[in-house]
Amino acid sequence: MEKRLLGKSGLAVAPLAFGGNVFGWSVDEATSFVLLDHFVNAGFDLIDTANVYSKWVPGNKGGESETIIGNWIKASGKRDKIVVATKVGADMGDGINVTKAYIIKEAEASLKRLQTDYIDLYQTHYDNEATPVEETLSAYEQLVKEGKVRIIGTSNMSPKRILDSLKASETHHYPRYETLQPEYNLYDRKGYEEKYASICVQNNISAITYYSLASGFLTGKYRSKEDIAKSKARGQKAAGYLDERGMRILNALDQVTAQYNTTQGSVALAWLLTRPTVAAPIASATNTRQLEELIAGVQLNLNAEAIELLDNASAY
Repeated sequence: MEKRLLGKSGLAVAPLAFGGNVFGWSVDEATSFVLLDHFVNAGFDLIDTANVYSKWVPGNKGGESETIIGNWIKASGKRDKIVVATKVGADMGDGINVTKAYIIKEAEASLKRLQTDYIDLYQTHYDNEATPVEETLSAYEQLVKEGKVRIIGTSNMSPKRILDSLKASETHHYPRYETLQPEYNLYDRKGYEEKYASICVQNNISAITYYSLASGFLTGKYRSKEDIAKSKARGQKAAGYLDERGMRILNALDQVTAQYNTTQGSVALAWLLTRPTVAAPIASATNTRQLEELIAGVQLNLNAEAIELLDNASAY
């Protein structure tokens, strides 16, 4: 399997990231272990999580996903086969925080939960513009120097703050953001393509996309309000895609799916992997059948006609 480089870092990953937001939410620890084993045994390595996963579940406080991944790392002995990506900065109960002291403290907590000595990719999850970019980057500089973080990335940050961060990294010799984690999929194209894609191209930053399947809408399972009602976890977000453009996209997915004898979700992931700058879409699975669908998407090579059909159907 051809791996894709993350920015200028020299670190390469297989072109699919397992979204760890489901661990401790819709997937228990035993099932998580099965899914992670299946993922790694299939030749994939990038596992994406965050300190805040899955705080939104009643009774959870955050850190549940990292804890499950850490337990799996210890039980499986597969630390050298994976690239661990986690995040810091989301509201853990006292607001969005990207100060140096907070990042250092949270990094230590993540390392302990993950039961590892280092984080491969540490990302700014959300940005607080009251904190100078230099302060945030100086925290990462310390963690990199201490060997606790290999490379850094960002997510949910304004274009200006990304550019300011890149300038600060160059000026002060801080680590630079090698990856951006944007919302990007066949339906949600406009924000990334208009505001961020050029920054990624010009600065050789790799995109690791979230909501890659639009909360399940691009799998084709939500085509009516009745379908939405069947899913408590993701259905309500998918409801926002049930418009004329959304149905046009589903029709195009259906055509390509029939052509390749595959699934809508596989086609949607394959389309993402044709986009410049995309290194690895993030997608979650709650069972091995869903995971196989994701893997099939990575293995699918769409021809120019199929790509054009999907481009035109999803034009905004």
